Amino acid sequence: MQNPSDPAEQLDRNSGPIDLQDDLEGDTLREECGVFGIFGHPEAAAITALGLHALQHRGQEAAGIVSFDGSRFHSERRLGLVGDTFSRREVIERLPGNAAVGHVRYSTTGATILRNVQPLFAELNAGGFAVGHNGNLTNGLTLRRDFSANTFRRKTARPQSGTRLRRLRIRPASP
Repeated sequence: MQNPSDPAEQLDRNSGPIDLQDDLEGDTLREECGVFGIFGHPEAAAITALGLHALQHRGQEAAGIVSFDGSRFHSERRLGLVGDTFSRREVIERLPGNAAVGHVRYSTTGATILRNVQPLFAELNAGGFAVGHNGNLTNGLTLRRDFSANTFRRKTARPQSGTRLRRLRIRPASP
């Protein structure tokens, strides 16, 4: 038996021994979703829209921006390309504030519907936050079941970020 610390002999649970050469060849940039944010600028939403436009190649199904004006969150989320929504002045004017986060979607899970468009935001008693992410929760269904007795229901928070928001909301405060 070879040295078990040799990476070439480590087992992949799904497919047996890992072939390092295949792994290195498969280690390429995977462009799925794009996240852009800015803090401390009076035109945060407009700059975020430009950033999302530059990231459009990362996701062409949907785009969204959430801004914060110091007291409340403002959200615009749409199916389609960034330029189809965020190039209009009236849309950017509905996103006031000095902070914004945006997301372009390339789905790896979930249907192409508005409730799966990010970023999402939560307003909590102690404040709030907005989140956009690139990735999957591998145990998302388990987490959703575990939280069912202690969470709020929010019709727009279906993607995995919604599960993350609910988890943060029910976590007890630290002393």
